[in-house]
Amino acid sequence: MRAAAGLLALMAGLGSLQPVSAAEKTARLPWSAPATTEVVTENSRFKSGGAELAGTLYMPASRKPVAAIVVTHSASSPLRGGSLYDHLKTILPALGIAVFTYDRRGSGESGSETAGGNFTILADDAIAAVEHLKTDPRIDPRRIGTWGLSQGGWISPLAASRSPDIAFVIAVSAPVVTADAQMIFSSTNHLKANGYSQADIDQMVAARKAVDGYMRGTVNRADAQTKLDGIKTKPWFKYLYMGETFCDREVSGWRKEIENDPLKNLEAVTVPTLVLYGADDAVVPVADSAQRLKNVASRMPKLQVHVIAGADHAMAMSADLKTSLDPKNDGTERPDSPEYFALLSSWLATQGLVGS
Repeated sequence: MRAAAGLLALMAGLGSLQPVSAAEKTARLPWSAPATTEVVTENSRFKSGGAELAGTLYMPASRKPVAAIVVTHSASSPLRGGSLYDHLKTILPALGIAVFTYDRRGSGESGSETAGGNFTILADDAIAAVEHLKTDPRIDPRRIGTWGLSQGGWISPLAASRSPDIAFVIAVSAPVVTADAQMIFSSTNHLKANGYSQADIDQMVAARKAVDGYMRGTVNRADAQTKLDGIKTKPWFKYLYMGETFCDREVSGWRKEIENDPLKNLEAVTVPTLVLYGADDAVVPVADSAQRLKNVASRMPKLQVHVIAGADHAMAMSADLKTSLDPKNDGTERPDSPEYFALLSSWLATQGLVGS
């Protein structure tokens, strides 16, 4: 376990952690020695309900079946090639663990029909990916788990609560509050980081609560739209991840999101679960989330929670607050916290998932 943790702490200083194949490396540096870890990269397709999804397996060479992790997506990184997932493709095969990433439905090579905000559909897609891996004789079907960050940290526990085939869960930067509460927290910090006034923040919160109230059936649609019309021309509106209008509540994907309580999903998980937060996360209310988990800890003996000093929402320490919250950088996140790497590897080793 110490060796695994030390390996990842060392890797934290090695730059971008982008996966590089042996062939690419040899072509660039013909004097390179052969790598100890050999990784086979394979593309495949699998079915989930009526959808066909496209994924890629990063498989370490091994004489016996290995553990595997299915990656569930953050909202801003729907593609399997997202930089957010590069560290997993590099680190985990070196520990003897396979990694499977796939394009979220409606993105990349996974068709054009999205889940429409339905987390159950996205969770079932992850379950379908697990079932797909179970058919591979190189993978131990009893040691397949999920990893997800942010929205993926909601999807992974939900999938585990719906399937007995998921052996463990890793949820990173997963708010244990409803989506509307999380977005008010995030939007408030976006405005603060960009120097806007408390009056602007108050107006934003009022508009958000009006729209969310409509979705919950406590505010009429006209009043909610009026509140939204009052902020849609503000220079800070771009930081809110809101449209200038909204769907009828009967068909709204946002309504489905805010009606989902992630704590209930977590409480339904009976397998080993690791929840990791960044202490400097400006997107997720970490203090509230950690407290809610502490309140149920006695009922969840297989749950471990860690808050990582200096890390932000993407488990990065290198970006300043304004940069990390800038929407133009969505999808470019890259974890670089040594403590995150160390905790991840040591927990995997403790669970008996690291290969020999």
